[in-house]
Amino acid sequence: MVSTRILLSGSALLSLVVLQGCTGVPTTTAGYAALTGPASVSRLSETEQGIYQSRKIRSQVQKSVTFDYALEYSGRQDGEVFVEAFDYTKMNKRYLRQEVAYFGAERPGTILVDARRKFLYLIQPNKTAIRYGIAVGKEGYGWTGNSILQWKQKWPTWTPPKEMIERKPELAKYAEGLGGGSDNPLGARAMYLFKNGKDTLYRIHGTNKPYSIGKAASSGCFRMINQDVIDLYSRVGNKVQVQVRPEVKQAALSASDQAGR
Repeated sequence: MVSTRILLSGSALLSLVVLQGCTGVPTTTAGYAALTGPASVSRLSETEQGIYQSRKIRSQVQKSVTFDYALEYSGRQDGEVFVEAFDYTKMNKRYLRQEVAYFGAERPGTILVDARRKFLYLIQPNKTAIRYGIAVGKEGYGWTGNSILQWKQKWPTWTPPKEMIERKPELAKYAEGLGGGSDNPLGARAMYLFKNGKDTLYRIHGTNKPYSIGKAASSGCFRMINQDVIDLYSRVGNKVQVQVRPEVKQAALSASDQAGR
C-alpha cells in the first residue's frame, strides 16, 4: 500500500513496484540518532553515555512476556498462500521473538536494527521492545543509517536488480519478476525503506530460508522468519522511522542471551 503522501508519477510508481529485489551495492554508512544517557549522566560525552548505558544494560536480565512459540510459529493459511510451520526448536532461542527492556529515547513504533547481533527491535511503550531475530547483508553488502518505512506489501513480487543478476546469471529468468508465494525469497511480507524520498533498495522482508536467521546471509536486506515478519507488518504502518545501527546498546539482555541459547 503506497502512502498518498508519496509524490510519484504513474511511471515512477510502477518502477518502484517492480523493483523489489535486495540491493547489491557496496557498504555505505549514514548518520543515526545519538545515544541518549539518563539525566544523571547527561553531562557526559556521547561516547561516555553509550559506555555507561551499555554497562548498565548488560548487567540486567529482562523477564519478558512469554510468547507461545508453538502457536506463533505454527503453519497457517495467509490469503491464497499457506505459510509453512517453522520448527523453532531448531533455532537458537535468542533469535526467536521476545520482549526485552529498552532504555533508549526513541518513540514507540520506531524500528531499530542491530546489524552486529542480528536483531530487529520494535520499540514499545513503557521502556520495552519486541525483539526479532534477523539475517543481515553479507560482508560488503551491509548498510547502516536512517530511513523511513515508506510502504509495505503482502506476498510481494521479487525482481532481482541487475547487479544481482550480473553476480548470479541464473537469476536472469526472474528479470520480469517472480510472483508472491512460498518460493519467493522475499517471503510473506516486504517493507520498503526510503531515504530523503528515494528508494534505498533495502527491505525488511520474510524468507523461504528461515534457518539463515542469525547469520550474514542476505544480499543486503533484513530477512525475518515469515511468522515474525507477518507479526511486525501487523504492528506498524507507513512512515515509520527505521534506524539501522552497527550495534544497539540500549536494549537489555534476555534470559536466552545470558544462557548462551
